[in-house]
Amino acid sequence: MKPIQDSLKSLSNNGGFQQRYEQIKHEVLNHPEVRDFINNHQDQITSDIINRSLVKLYEFINQSKECNKCESLETCKNMLQGYHPLLEIKGNAIDLRYDRCPRKVMNDEQVKYKSLIKSMYIPKDILEASMASLESDEGRYDAIVQIDDFLSNYEPGKRLQGLYLYGSFGVGKTYLLGAIANELARKKVASMLVYVPEFMRELKGSLQDQSINSKIDAVKKVPVLMLDDIGAESMSSWMRDDILGSILQYRMLENLPTFFTSNFDFKGLEHHLSYTQRGEEEKVKAARIMERIKYLAKPVELKGKNRRY
Repeated sequence: MKPIQDSLKSLSNNGGFQQRYEQIKHEVLNHPEVRDFINNHQDQITSDIINRSLVKLYEFINQSKECNKCESLETCKNMLQGYHPLLEIKGNAIDLRYDRCPRKVMNDEQVKYKSLIKSMYIPKDILEASMASLESDEGRYDAIVQIDDFLSNYEPGKRLQGLYLYGSFGVGKTYLLGAIANELARKKVASMLVYVPEFMRELKGSLQDQSINSKIDAVKKVPVLMLDDIGAESMSSWMRDDILGSILQYRMLENLPTFFTSNFDFKGLEHHLSYTQRGEEEKVKAARIMERIKYLAKPVELKGKNRRY
């Protein structure tokens, strides 16, 4: 972003200063967001306030809002990387307040949880996922409608079911989770996307360093949890009942939305959960886990071509 001080300095050394000043003023006052702000506060804003605040308004229009001019957090164009400006009235002037942008919100949450849980992952294509970029073809139309409904109605503490997205390889299940995570970040809602097979392996290793309880607590308590590829793991009775069961039970009681992806439908996942690594059949315990999953999430099938190739 070009600093306002540089612009004013160049203008002051120019014989046509007043003309250029009026041009900038015209540009500022015709900016849609500035115009809307002034209209919404017309009973508080006078011409003197506008003239007094022109530097701040010019600073505002030349920065990215809601990441609309930045490809990534690393290439943020704003004065404060990862923070976007918001207009507010302070005293007898219009001032700026800087809030974390959606990418900064998501990055901060990922850093916080990744320091604890290594099986969290956000591949590059998932980082770029958005609801606007989704192809609303027949195979995913129902899922997109229900995701939109969830995002529109989400409030902390409100009882809302997540989705259990199932389908064959490569139909875009994880990409949809990424789109949800990004939209939640725009609302400053923390979410966690965990790859289940790797998470289970990580927990086994955590028995050595005594970090298992803190890792389980983080997954239990995150506002929106996304368990990716459940059913691809090799499940022991302990992992199914004491770990997965405990996480799902807590989230049920606290009304914390939970999303799942799987290659199995409900029936297939229940069959998978019925057999332990030792080959023992435990249908009742598997059914108990499935009841929690069904309480937390609605099943939605995704169809279509393999988008990985």
